[in-house]
Amino acid sequence: MKELTKYSRLAGYLEKLYDKLNSDFFNGDFDRPVITIQSTPRAYGHYSLIPYWNVDGTAKRELNIAAGTLNNRPIEHVIATLLHEMCHQYNNEIANTQDCSRGGTYHNKYFKRTAEAHGLTVTRSEKYGWNITSPSDELFDWILNNDVQEIKLNRNEYYGIRITGGNTAANGGTNTPPAARPNHNHRYICPVCKSIARSGKTLNLICGDCMAAMVEG
Repeated sequence: MKELTKYSRLAGYLEKLYDKLNSDFFNGDFDRPVITIQSTPRAYGHYSLIPYWNVDGTAKRELNIAAGTLNNRPIEHVIATLLHEMCHQYNNEIANTQDCSRGGTYHNKYFKRTAEAHGLTVTRSEKYGWNITSPSDELFDWILNNDVQEIKLNRNEYYGIRITGGNTAANGGTNTPPAARPNHNHRYICPVCKSIARSGKTLNLICGDCMAAMVEG
């Protein structure tokens, strides 16, 4: 995988990832909301039921990825956050189902059902329900097959992430810290062009551009 280091490309890249996830996991059923990269205290992201944006006369909802977390997490967990918020979008727009309660903080069984049907593994927390999501094997395979880039920039924030069920976004837009997936985090780097690849198991890899042996690290 290549590394993305320019902010000017980041929003467009997240839109590209959204469109591909929409096509492959949701049959292209969505109209893309406005993808934002903003500070989101104590959350990895949110999806808003309120159409905050006006795009050429059309009201658009917002899907945000927290600016302070992008380079602090492996790319597969950033994508899992994006997919988590898309599951909220699915439940609201397609299934017409309320997937969060208690003021938008408690992720209920409807969220769990949608998330597990769309590439995520879900774990329950006592206070916030089925809100802890991480990449499934299916999503790891999707990432490996789609030339996904590592994101190598983020905004320095002065607060940490805590496990919550939601923030100001309706429907519980927070994706909480993912469960560890030690068997799916082998990272290989080409010593010549610095391209990056990931695998679910130990492999001997050759860079297709440089024909150099890639090094795990």
